[in-house]
Amino acid sequence: MEVTAHLCSMGYEINSKRVRRLMRRMGLEALHPKPRTTRTDKENLVYPYLLRGLEINRANQVWCSDITYVPMKQGFMYLVAIMDWFSRYVLTWEISNSLDAHFCLRCLRHALDSAKPEIFNTDQGVQFTSRAFTSTVEGAGARVSMDGRGRVLDNIFIERLWRSVKYEDIYIKDYGTGQELRRGLRSYFRFYNHESVHQGLSYSTPAKVYFGNQGVELCSQPRSGL
Repeated sequence: MEVTAHLCSMGYEINSKRVRRLMRRMGLEALHPKPRTTRTDKENLVYPYLLRGLEINRANQVWCSDITYVPMKQGFMYLVAIMDWFSRYVLTWEISNSLDAHFCLRCLRHALDSAKPEIFNTDQGVQFTSRAFTSTVEGAGARVSMDGRGRVLDNIFIERLWRSVKYEDIYIKDYGTGQELRRGLRSYFRFYNHESVHQGLSYSTPAKVYFGNQGVELCSQPRSGL
């Protein structure tokens, strides 16, 4: 990268990995197009946003899902997660090297193996508006809710999750392979669910709030089918 070359020409002994790490720590980034994770399909049905003004006060009342890109040493991958809105608990996650709908549907089916939501909220991406995805949600007895176009804050809690996983794990680890990424994320989400306390949860963990709200034992782990 140009920054590394420039610093080396000035006599500094530094490599690209350290430059990337320092830039992330300082909040600096290169100005270049990023992979888009939200692609719409005009032929797919878009559902209304159901969460505006809704009091969310129990586990499994609302689930939300989103996709983010994961920068790698070479190229990138995609990560999808399903989160319980009330507790911030990550029920399932999956990674993929493409944006096809299959890995999102696989993630959804894994989550539905353990519980069912009343409402499932996503953006308007083609993966979530596909008939296969929405019919699976509705088949589980849940109502489909979708963010307004360009309204990132409609799904604010999973946006905060992406910031946490990237700054606390992905940017630091700088994964080189899909296998390394999968192992690292498995460890991170275990930490996030069962050890990381949240101010918005009265300094409790997502797992304690999620399972405590249901009155069941804390025994579950976020699942990945990969």
